[in-house]
Amino acid sequence: MSMSDNIADMLTRIRNGQKSRLLKVNLPASNLKCRVLEVLKVEGYIFGYNKNEEEKSLTVLLKYSKTGEPVISEIHRVSKPGKRCYSSIKNLPGYFNNMGIYILSTSRGVMSDKKAKSLNVGGEVICKVF
Repeated sequence: MSMSDNIADMLTRIRNGQKSRLLKVNLPASNLKCRVLEVLKVEGYIFGYNKNEEEKSLTVLLKYSKTGEPVISEIHRVSKPGKRCYSSIKNLPGYFNNMGIYILSTSRGVMSDKKAKSLNVGGEVICKVF
């Protein structure tokens, strides 16, 4: 069975891994997933990720606070294959009073809403993370 939404599958695997208190999660590799994971790494939501070229898979190293709680409280897909969600950066509100982030796919690459505001570019809203 082919998967129609690879990003939603990745986000669900991360969410389920953190609910199960796993240290790492494996998922199939793609370039868009690597770019989204890079944004999560830069923003401090995950420790990092490793790409295995032979198996064409990614290993995501999940991050937890000192008390053992997951760093990611919520992670949801915004733009879906059936209904794409585009936004200019001026119309994009802050997520959780700017404590969370939106991840955008812009003409200048995949980035967080904070970086998109500094570059003044909008695009497709991929997901939101808090």
